[in-house]
Amino acid sequence: MNENESQEANGQVKRGLKARHVSMIALGGCIGTGLFVASGSAISQAGPGGALTAYFLMGMMVYFLMTSLGEMATNMPISGSFAAYSSKYVDPALGFAMGWNYWFNWAITVAVDISTASLVMKFWLPNVPAWIWSAIALVIIFLINAMSVSTFGETEFWMSAIKVVTIIIFLAVGALTIFGIMGGHFVGMRNFSIKQAPFVGGFPAILSVFVVAGFSFQGTELVGISAGESQDPQHSVPKAINEVFWRIILFYILTIFVIAAIIPYTSHSLLGSSATDIAISPFTLVFQRAGLAAAASVMNAVILTSVISSANSGMYASTRMLYSLSNSGYAPKSLGKTAANGIPYYSLLVTTFVSLLTFISSIAGPQIYMWLVAASGLTGFIAWFGIAISHYRFRRAFIRQGHSLSELKYHAKLFPFGPVLCLILCILVIVGQNPQAFANFDWKQILVTYISVPLVLILYIWYKLKHHTKIIPLDQVDVSPAHKDEDLSKLNQK
Repeated sequence: MNENESQEANGQVKRGLKARHVSMIALGGCIGTGLFVASGSAISQAGPGGALTAYFLMGMMVYFLMTSLGEMATNMPISGSFAAYSSKYVDPALGFAMGWNYWFNWAITVAVDISTASLVMKFWLPNVPAWIWSAIALVIIFLINAMSVSTFGETEFWMSAIKVVTIIIFLAVGALTIFGIMGGHFVGMRNFSIKQAPFVGGFPAILSVFVVAGFSFQGTELVGISAGESQDPQHSVPKAINEVFWRIILFYILTIFVIAAIIPYTSHSLLGSSATDIAISPFTLVFQRAGLAAAASVMNAVILTSVISSANSGMYASTRMLYSLSNSGYAPKSLGKTAANGIPYYSLLVTTFVSLLTFISSIAGPQIYMWLVAASGLTGFIAWFGIAISHYRFRRAFIRQGHSLSELKYHAKLFPFGPVLCLILCILVIVGQNPQAFANFDWKQILVTYISVPLVLILYIWYKLKHHTKIIPLDQVDVSPAHKDEDLSKLNQK
């Protein structure tokens, strides 16, 4: 049996991601529709101050979440890590539920991004059917993911680099516009004090924007997914965490500040203010306010690139999670098979099929876009909840069993404050996401907003009853390092 045949028989992915790939995958995965498109919705709902507060608090939570993930990922780097950590450190039933939940999250997010791509294309060709652009975008990301992981990493690196450069240029143009150097008149801070600004709707409005902010930041945890295919996870994962967080906070906070300063929260052009304006990005509007009509068209092209990049990362994440579920015994064995290039092709095909749900957006209209954002955003919080509780139990078990922190390659910050804060905020957002829907007995909105909660509970209870699993006692938790996906299949034999 030659090397390639052995690779396919063993069902192993290849470690083809360089350190710069891992950093850009984590950065690029969370800079897409959330920042370029949905950020306008946050400003529209909660005002400039409310949007900044929501994104800042969410950024703090994500930072602690990433350090928690970094500690586990450097100890056990594995492709599709979240289900494995929940299984190994908490309960196999939780791993089953978290894995399928995360796969569902990213499969739906890919559909959201592809749907957004068709909306962005209306900027140039409004009369072309949206489904055509959705189909083209889906084919592109499928082909990228069907190539080798190193090809995926290199492609994502350059698409993410375009985003970063664009944001820097946007911030520069925005600053010049605010001070009146561009655009013809001084803007200043007037839009932070019009009507009910800067805080519109108080704390309830900030809480409602949390899901938009959460959707925007989803993708930072891709550093854990990519660790299993990184050439040097003990080095690349901590480096990605330390670099990416500050860049994300810098980009998001400053970007929202610029948008809020130039475009009042009362503007009907902001996404969410009017369904007919859903295709208009706040970035494009800012360039138009600066008097750069041609640049606005270029910016729309950049937004299109970023949306495809985000969908590309989502396809990668969901495919690897399905692959991990297979190797852990949570999904059919065929989904764990890989081609000679290390790509789990069956998992890729299944995920691509689910992402065809994007065509619902083309048929049902743009309102479905906001529904998908809400559904996938809340599912992301559940995944983060699983990461936080897994790390909390991992560290407690690690110390309980007499280990020293010096044995770990990377240490999470401010334990146990970090994971506890993540758990509290995740529960707060999940429970209080849409209380108005219950007050109005709006079952349609209740279903859209909370559909992921009963889904996870059903998965957890079903697996627990079928396999009679129990929460693993701390002194029995296996905290030893693992480097191969097949090690996890042993969990289901215990």
